[in-house]
Amino acid sequence: MSRCGSAARTLRTTILQLRRDTIVPLLAFLVIAVALPFAIVDTIESGRVYVFSRQFLEELPQRFTGPGRLRFILQPILAIVLGIRGGLADCKAGNPPYLFVLLLGAGRRKESLRTGAEAIGTLLAMGIILDVVFQLVIYHSVHPGAAVAIGPILICFPYALSRELATRAARKIGKT
Repeated sequence: MSRCGSAARTLRTTILQLRRDTIVPLLAFLVIAVALPFAIVDTIESGRVYVFSRQFLEELPQRFTGPGRLRFILQPILAIVLGIRGGLADCKAGNPPYLFVLLLGAGRRKESLRTGAEAIGTLLAMGIILDVVFQLVIYHSVHPGAAVAIGPILICFPYALSRELATRAARKIGKT
């Protein structure tokens, strides 16, 4: 077989492997990469980093009342559902509770972080993309640091807590 034939097959295989779980995080990365130069210019011109500014704190309530406020309900709910699913899987596999492993289980921490990232990666990327879109709608500008800060708060904490509690509850129910 020729080199060109194998190279074309490799390229075709790579293109076919682009799935939702790879496209959405890639899109989130591109959105942040495009917005970053504008944020750097804003930081140089204003002399402040938006996420650490008074303006960010003053604009924060607008995120809860303006367009897109429904995502502050939907994203945590989806994260909780995924956390419960992960917690039940942990219980079934005999794994210790999620937060316990993250905080105290040095030997299993990497694996737990990997499974958590797989479970919420697409949801997290969607949260970042949505935050950027709503920043454009509400403020007519984009602050990538805020998008990267808000998304994980809405998703990671509910996910980790619900995964932990689901594992503990499933164990308790299974023992009775």
